[in-house]
Amino acid sequence: MTILKQLRWFFRQQWRQYLGGVIALILVAICNVIPARIIGNVVDAISDHRVVATWLILQVGIMLVAALLQYLLRFAWQKLLYGSSYVLERQLRSRLFHHFMVMDPSFYQRWRTGDLMAHATNDVEAVREVASYGILTLADSIITGGSMIIAMGVFVSWPLTVVTLLPMPLLIILSNRLGNKIHWAYGHAQQAFGQLNNKTQESISGIKVIQALGAEQADLADYHHYVQRALHTNQRAYFWDSLFSPATTLIMGLSYVIAIAVGGWLVGHHQLTVGQLVTMITYLGELVWPLFAIGSLFNILERGRASYDRINELLQERPAWQPAKQAAPIYFGPVQVDIKQFTYPGDSRLILHDVDFAIKPGEKIGVIGPTGSGKSTLLRLLVRDFDNYQGRISLGGQDIRDLPLATYRQQIGYVPQTDFLFSTTIARNLRFGHPAASVQQVETATREAAMAEEIAAMPDQYQTQVGEEGTSLSGGQKQRLTLSRALLKDARLLVLDDPLSAVDAETATQIEKYLDRTNQSLIMATSRLSTVQHLNWLIVLQGGTITAQGTPDQLAHRPGWYRTTLSEQERRAKLEAGLNE
Repeated sequence: MTILKQLRWFFRQQWRQYLGGVIALILVAICNVIPARIIGNVVDAISDHRVVATWLILQVGIMLVAALLQYLLRFAWQKLLYGSSYVLERQLRSRLFHHFMVMDPSFYQRWRTGDLMAHATNDVEAVREVASYGILTLADSIITGGSMIIAMGVFVSWPLTVVTLLPMPLLIILSNRLGNKIHWAYGHAQQAFGQLNNKTQESISGIKVIQALGAEQADLADYHHYVQRALHTNQRAYFWDSLFSPATTLIMGLSYVIAIAVGGWLVGHHQLTVGQLVTMITYLGELVWPLFAIGSLFNILERGRASYDRINELLQERPAWQPAKQAAPIYFGPVQVDIKQFTYPGDSRLILHDVDFAIKPGEKIGVIGPTGSGKSTLLRLLVRDFDNYQGRISLGGQDIRDLPLATYRQQIGYVPQTDFLFSTTIARNLRFGHPAASVQQVETATREAAMAEEIAAMPDQYQTQVGEEGTSLSGGQKQRLTLSRALLKDARLLVLDDPLSAVDAETATQIEKYLDRTNQSLIMATSRLSTVQHLNWLIVLQGGTITAQGTPDQLAHRPGWYRTTLSEQERRAKLEAGLNE
């Protein structure tokens, strides 16, 4: 019953609906008592040869009215109980989704997509079952079971009722023994389902790579491993669950045997009428559902408790971002970066250290260096993916960690290294950061990213569906749409992580000309040195620290990584141009 205590907050919210549902169940139980009592009276009347047509019609009429009332009342409790349970489902899904929206990247490093999907679907559904079918079985087993037992004692015989119910305590013992095992087994089954979700999502996302490498059979074998594990854990859960129903049937059978044997003896000794014995058997038959309901109840409660524990495990996690210390409007001024050292959460390797530079308003900075030097990490700190660095990054003299995260990010147009497009139209993708943007603003942003002509050539133009993660577009088109989205936001600071790596030199030159004209502050990380020649200042990162900085012209005349790499890239470009001729 732990899960019911955990959901008290929800039952308090919906107490009127649940009270109405329970009242309807009580009235249904009362209506259930009537037919068995009438059947017993009719049997006795037939035995005594005192059946009158008008009396018999009246008895049948009462049974029909009771049946009609049961129909209406069952509709009422289903609407109230099941309708309220969907409110719980909506609230839990909303909580989870909101939680996903505010969590930092380290959270998504710990939790895989399939696990999060399993929590938001199967686990929420299992908890909803507690608030609907679970409450129904709990209330109905108590109300119906209690009313039948009272009716058996009042209308038939208390001694016979007590003797008939002697096997019932075995049910309580069985429930206690199996409850914990079901909880444990179902927790493992849900975990296996999450892992299967992970594998499915990963295989579908990487299907092009799998097919290109001819690894379909190997991946299928790996998938079957996860399927077998999920099957095994679910079979174990249903093994413990399936022990309950046969035991309930056995206990019920013992009660029938006792009722018929003792009841028959009482009828033979004229201490009970035949009609009363029939009524007793009928009431006992009405107890079958409450007993089976108890079996289902423990299954539902344990499944719900395991799922609610898994959901709470997620909801109890807190984002690593520091809470804002001020709510005042942000003063946009120089960006000052002074990072003493930074390591990723859960990793002891030093990624950045002794990084110190400034970005003046309107200034354009390039961050260059070999692969793995920390360029992308530096930009991620600027957009506050992580706050756990030693040092300080300030905007207009304010530590960015002291500013409200959403307000700070409104000042930034960010293009990450990995392009991502939503499975919708080009227009909706572009407006994602600026929903109120006009058609003219959207078209201007795509022209600035050298994408307008290609969109105009598409049959549906800006209403073209890009497919999941932009599968219908080329790598260069996706990259330019991502850049257009950042430009459309018209942010004060552009943070661009290798935004031209997938475009040709001619297209890159067009985009560079626009970026050179804009009044926005800009910091761009790249390994292609031809794209940074128009920038005001370059920072060379090697091994996570600054090894050189200056204007492109200064670094070109200074021995070091920049001059060596620039010469190599220019030589390669000339060679490729000669081959194309």
